[in-house]
Amino acid sequence: MKVPSRVLSLRNASFLGFARSFNPSVFERKLCCKKKDFLLNFNQVTQSHHAYPFRFLCFQRIVNDTQKLRCLPSSSFVQSRAVSGPYDVSTEARVASMVRGLSTRGNDIHVTPLVVGGNVAVAEGENNVKKNGVSAKSEVEKEAWRLLKDAVVTYCGSPVGTVAANNPGDKQPLNYDQVFIRDFVPSALAFLLRGEGEIVENFLLHTLQLQSWEKTVDCYSPGQGLMPASFKVRTVPLEDNKFEEVLDPDFGESAIGRVAPVDSGCSVSVGTSSKSEFIEMALLIGLWWIILLRAYGKITGDYSLQERVDVQTGIRLILNLCLADGFDMFPSLLVTDGSCMIDRRMGIHGHPLEIQALFCSALRCSREILTANGSSKNLVSAINNRLSALSFHVREYYWVDMKKVNEIYRYKTEEYSMDATNKFNIYPEQIPSWLMDWIPEKGGYLLGNLQPAHMDFRFFTLGNLWSIVSSLGTPKQNEAILNLIEAKWDDIAGHMPFKICYPALENEEWRIITGSDPKNTQTSVLNELCRPWSYHNGGSWPTLLWQMGRLELAQKAVSLAEKRLSIDRWPEYYDTRRGKFIGKQSRLYQTWTIAGFLTSKMMVENPQMASLLYWEEDYELLDICVCALNKSGRKNCSRGAAKSQILV
Repeated sequence: MKVPSRVLSLRNASFLGFARSFNPSVFERKLCCKKKDFLLNFNQVTQSHHAYPFRFLCFQRIVNDTQKLRCLPSSSFVQSRAVSGPYDVSTEARVASMVRGLSTRGNDIHVTPLVVGGNVAVAEGENNVKKNGVSAKSEVEKEAWRLLKDAVVTYCGSPVGTVAANNPGDKQPLNYDQVFIRDFVPSALAFLLRGEGEIVENFLLHTLQLQSWEKTVDCYSPGQGLMPASFKVRTVPLEDNKFEEVLDPDFGESAIGRVAPVDSGCSVSVGTSSKSEFIEMALLIGLWWIILLRAYGKITGDYSLQERVDVQTGIRLILNLCLADGFDMFPSLLVTDGSCMIDRRMGIHGHPLEIQALFCSALRCSREILTANGSSKNLVSAINNRLSALSFHVREYYWVDMKKVNEIYRYKTEEYSMDATNKFNIYPEQIPSWLMDWIPEKGGYLLGNLQPAHMDFRFFTLGNLWSIVSSLGTPKQNEAILNLIEAKWDDIAGHMPFKICYPALENEEWRIITGSDPKNTQTSVLNELCRPWSYHNGGSWPTLLWQMGRLELAQKAVSLAEKRLSIDRWPEYYDTRRGKFIGKQSRLYQTWTIAGFLTSKMMVENPQMASLLYWEEDYELLDICVCALNKSGRKNCSRGAAKSQILV
């Protein structure tokens, strides 16, 4: 069998410019694993400077009475564990730049303190020993950790991610047996909060290597910086009964509908080509990648990973794509439909809130992570300018509360003026009837989408929660969003938190906007009436649990989910208006459902660790305005007039 050129292996490593110069010194180490001896031969490698050094290049296995693992580590390689069969997660904590690995054997209790910001968090062993006493894990938590460990994927004898779903009874897994960048984020946080950083470090480095792959759809190849939506570890047979493991990435060219995840990489639609979906999906994957990179440093205290030359280069490539000039006049990212967690047609094309919130988060992460030097000065300046404009734009134009709805209700249209009140020419008739009665007296939220002559008044949970996480909204707006969630708990949480959006599209609106997508209803399209509140159309997604920003609401949500998830076999999503039923096409033993529950559980128990992932308000951002640098003499800028309202 011919090995595909697009997969990661030793044979095609040279196209990245990797210099294979070997030091003759070889050391051997014996590792006893499940009563079988494995001989690990680590060849020390010296390599020339390159933006993409390999952590592992190749994994070969000789199938006979003995097995050998052969890996070529980079100069940053510290220690790797070979794994036979299911991955046995060991406790690992990193303090500052020190790295050490420990293992758990038999019934020994293994507790590792993780020091972050002067506070000691305890990486728990199987018996859940805590610093201030013993607190037994619930049976649901124990089952969740077991399932999460079973979902781990290994490459070169090291863990590199988790599959999307791991249901033994599923005979048609489609692409759910792959490692998705976005889906792995809650799994990564669960491992990090438990003190197990190796799998996250491996994941970050391997996906970074895949960033340089050649991506092509119908003879079209986008630029550098794109990251794959997912990847799979494949075993390729060689000669003489030998086998080789390779990484096979998917940049969206095999996805259903050929959608590409903008939130995993980062992308902007430049033009109207159908290829823009492919670019977006692979680009926004990088947003999640950058966010996870920052979380790794914050939780472990190990910032050496962020400082690597290849990592810094990868960040710059992503940012160059994100900040590229386009045709749009707005600071928000312009994307096509299906370019985020909602990866099917749901009328979110344009400037959806979820993308803007993740974009803001990634920009703030990058500003923290980028090494300060001459080459990064202009990039940091561009980040600050974009953050300033984006923050103002979302806070001023996306915000909706009772006062704002009443203002829109009285809008005048067809205004042609620099001082126009109705800047986007929104017709008051666009205000949906459900909103007038639904929006509470106290509370508000950020619109789902905004573009000329169009406001999407649906409440999108992920976008609003991440606006809080990234401080995209003002402190007052963030508090109001949480007040609205609390006031409308039955609608947004119901029996299983949280709704991906509210309300659902129904009947003719569903047919026009979704293209009669049967997965976003509970009934067949042959029926005269569709029944909404399913999948992306108002379905309930437990993976959203960990992103809740108010402790008492998070505790309430976790308690609600814990009663059902294990009994229902950890579904991907739930159907019906209140989330009573397991989703009609929901995958069982969905990994990010499991990981989302575990992460939220640990964050509730240790809010100080959760706070590491949040950003404080940056008042300096609004003082940065490109209008002050404009030499055209146009002095009309709405920034100053609105600032007094925004900062209240």
